[in-house]
Amino acid sequence: MKYLLDTNICVFFFRGKYDMLNILKNKGYKNCYISEITVAELRYGAEKSASPTKQHALIDAFLKRIHVLHLYDSILEYARIKVQLEREGTPIHDDFDVLIGATAVHNSMTLVTDNIKHFANFDGLTVENWIQRT
Repeated sequence: MKYLLDTNICVFFFRGKYDMLNILKNKGYKNCYISEITVAELRYGAEKSASPTKQHALIDAFLKRIHVLHLYDSILEYARIKVQLEREGTPIHDDFDVLIGATAVHNSMTLVTDNIKHFANFDGLTVENWIQRT
């Protein structure tokens, strides 16, 4: 199975939360992907942090193990989903999330996120939450 990791999952990985390191190892790094949007969000977070150089280095190491999917091929799916959600009266105003969800749909991947409700109305999207809160 191929997984597209939402930004919040990557943030948990970097923070060492919810055993994400072991989960990613068990799922197999070769089966895990992120969107260019997630890379942008991670870079933004690194720049805002108290130690940008250190955070960018962690991202660089992560990107050597994870596949990055380009947006271009998913743009039509993004437009389709955004219009579908608007017509159903359930629009999502965060275009980054719509792009990430569209990338998962276009590539027939399972989206892994801690924000299940946000993606509930996407046609054709399979979603999993790997976070186990105790």
